[in-house]
Amino acid sequence: MTEIRAAGATDEQKMSYRPLLWLAVALFSTGIDGYVLAGLLPAIAADLRVSAAAAGQLMSVFALTAALAGPVLGTVTSRWERRTTIALSLAVFIAGNLIVGLATLYSVAIAGRVVAALGACLLNAAVTGYAIALTPERHRGKALSFVLGGWMAATALGVPIGLVIGQSSWRFPMIMVAVVGTVALVGILLKLPKLHLPGGTLVDRLRPLRQPRLLAGLLVTTGILCSSYACFTYATLILGPHFHAEWMMITIMFGYGVASMLGNAVTGRLTDRFSAIRVLTVVISGLLLNAIVGMVALSLFPLTLAAVCGLLWFFTAGVGNGGAAVPQQARLASMAPDSATIVIALNGSAISLGSALGSGLGGAALAAGSAADSLLGVSAVILAITVTLHLIVSRSSTAAKVAAE
Repeated sequence: MTEIRAAGATDEQKMSYRPLLWLAVALFSTGIDGYVLAGLLPAIAADLRVSAAAAGQLMSVFALTAALAGPVLGTVTSRWERRTTIALSLAVFIAGNLIVGLATLYSVAIAGRVVAALGACLLNAAVTGYAIALTPERHRGKALSFVLGGWMAATALGVPIGLVIGQSSWRFPMIMVAVVGTVALVGILLKLPKLHLPGGTLVDRLRPLRQPRLLAGLLVTTGILCSSYACFTYATLILGPHFHAEWMMITIMFGYGVASMLGNAVTGRLTDRFSAIRVLTVVISGLLLNAIVGMVALSLFPLTLAAVCGLLWFFTAGVGNGGAAVPQQARLASMAPDSATIVIALNGSAISLGSALGSGLGGAALAAGSAADSLLGVSAVILAITVTLHLIVSRSSTAAKVAAE
């Protein structure tokens, strides 16, 4: 088995997708886990005898655990060989999903989500760091797009399949996630080269947070994911009244996944061609406009027209949410090039924090008696704040670049 010691890839190296393939498959399994529960909330709530809002907290607990544990676990394992770290974290993630799939009590399901989150947060950071370390800087946009494409593909392929088999029991998709994760685990152990990267302490990992500009940049990630999950977690409640048949919601989830893959693929190439800041500005602004128009349409338009506009809103949100990941990660890495791996790991925590906050805010709004359509308004407010913060960070980054030159 090939073994590599690297501190980062240089531009003279050629880009190879082969070692990244199994990383994409691993993220494919975490992507199914991250999205399929949103389409099964009513079934989960009925089986575990809790409300739909409480069932949605299975996603919130997962995301919050990942946000808090990510930097700590990343530090503890920072001196480990990277393939070992990826394999171990994937194994823990698989175990957590098996616990959820077999749970008969809500508390046990929550515990399983915590276990799965501990594996997933370390896995995502390790996978992204591995991809960055092996890829020349000028190709990192495409490399991140390829690896993250596993996550996006899960929304297009894994989630619809999971929803289909979930019609018999919501537990079957959890078992499917474990099976796909096991396939990825075998491929990683057999095909992925070993890789050693410099270790670090928790202080080292948190040091980038001393830079206000970088901290604000991470909060942009949190804002994007918060706005996304405030609606996506409860997508079946928002669109369900307009599309009653189960096959319709499965088809809609498939369309969202395809839209996410499209956004990811397009912005991956645009980021290598144009500035990450410019691409990200267009994406976030588009998401804000889409949320406002979608909210108005679902609230005021006649039923049939509202259904059509609801689909346009959902698919456009898929393009934007899928397309934001690559330029944001590339922008963060450029803000601290000497700590790119650490910054990307912190970005993973920002993603999880945003997911937790979004699911939690959406659930709180529903529990307070708000209509499901109103969640688009919650998303719009979050995006307005995020756009403002993004523009401040962008201006600060430009000023810092000019000063350095």
